[in-house]
Amino acid sequence: MNTFIYRTRIEISAEDVFAWHERPGAFERLRPPWERVRVLERSGGIRDGARMTLDIPFGPFRRRWILERRDYEKGRSFRDVQIDGPFAHWDHLYLFEPDGSSACFLEDRIEYALPFGALGKIVGEQLAQKKLRRLFGYRHAVAAGDLEFHSRHLRRSLKILVTGASGLIGSQLVPFLTAAGHDVFMLTRAPSSENNRCIHWNPAAGELDLSRLEGFDAVIHLAGENIAGRWTPEKKRRIRDSRVEGTRFLCQSLARLPNPPKVLVCASAIGYYGDCGEEAVDETSSQGEGFLAQVVGEWEEAAAAARSAGMRTVHLRFGVVLTPAGGALAPMLTPFRLGLGGAIGDGRQYMSWIALDDALGVILHCLMTDSLAGPVNAVSPRPADNCEFVRTLGKVLHRPAILPLPAFAVRLLFGEMGEELLLSGVRAIPAQLQKSGFVFRHENLEAALCFLLGKKRGKGENDLRSTFFI
Repeated sequence: MNTFIYRTRIEISAEDVFAWHERPGAFERLRPPWERVRVLERSGGIRDGARMTLDIPFGPFRRRWILERRDYEKGRSFRDVQIDGPFAHWDHLYLFEPDGSSACFLEDRIEYALPFGALGKIVGEQLAQKKLRRLFGYRHAVAAGDLEFHSRHLRRSLKILVTGASGLIGSQLVPFLTAAGHDVFMLTRAPSSENNRCIHWNPAAGELDLSRLEGFDAVIHLAGENIAGRWTPEKKRRIRDSRVEGTRFLCQSLARLPNPPKVLVCASAIGYYGDCGEEAVDETSSQGEGFLAQVVGEWEEAAAAARSAGMRTVHLRFGVVLTPAGGALAPMLTPFRLGLGGAIGDGRQYMSWIALDDALGVILHCLMTDSLAGPVNAVSPRPADNCEFVRTLGKVLHRPAILPLPAFAVRLLFGEMGEELLLSGVRAIPAQLQKSGFVFRHENLEAALCFLLGKKRGKGENDLRSTFFI
């Protein structure tokens, strides 16, 4: 039998840390983005008798893992015990130990045994230790980061409507909000759902039940066609219509309510600025040229009805959102791990990036900050050119990044999309966020990639005062 302990001091009370773990969304927030874990079934929360069935990677295979919750003690502890799964034994105790009135120690204590007896211990023990340190280092950092962020921003619980909840940002935004105690509903195109928190809409057909939009404090609008892929005329039409017409329909619907929400945070993009070369741009900079710049300009203008109805409207101009779960980073990982990565074109084009956790924080910060309205650049304050980005990713993955992708090949393979997304660049500065006091978790590119990929943490990351023992 092996014992693994990971312990972190957090500057939040034990009561609040426990409450965060008990709310819906906490498990999703604690799931590392590099792990291909799926929740197959869940009953109950963290109280005795609740169960969770997971589909997890186990070596080259996949395995069902059934866990049961036991020994619930409010504000103090609960336990996960394996009913069936990959381990010969698994008993995971979550402990919340007060350290004064406004801090605590979060401790994960696991007793486990690997399968296949002595052979499993010899072959798998070192790997198991490494994976557990990687997993719980990430989990504790996310828990501490979320809790400290919410302690600065949670003035009160809000009733929030989210569109695009199944997308790259939305799928993490919903648990980020619910774990903080907000009441979240989702606007979905699915024709029907057993989930009473899903509200059907169909912008193309003009379908939306206005009565179900009453009583929301805020709306977060993220829905839109994925811009990746070759831009055929039909693809470009879907990109534009999903953003422009969808936004116009939503805002006109909200404006007809007797008591519309106070604030609308609407996704936008730094594509508004076009190809800027090495020139730094902020929210006061003018609109650029190209298909994306035109679409973004129309997209933001489509929210006019919300502004006219008195809703404080924020247009979040997102840069490249970094997460290994999808977006731009995910398809880069395999070639880079194979040593096939390199600069695109001449590598001088700037890439304005933001880590996913900061993207979530920016959204909630904009909801809670009354002084923010209009365009807001959702990017790290330290953009990188393409050469720096690929060099840093190669360093984090311990692989060379010396095989460039020539500009002519990009144009041949991807056409207009490659020209605007891969060969053009925007050096955007988050002036409005900095002015409003937003604190980034990840400003340094290397440290951000280390965290997102579960690698050894780079310099500049916060010291969470964590210790582990095996």
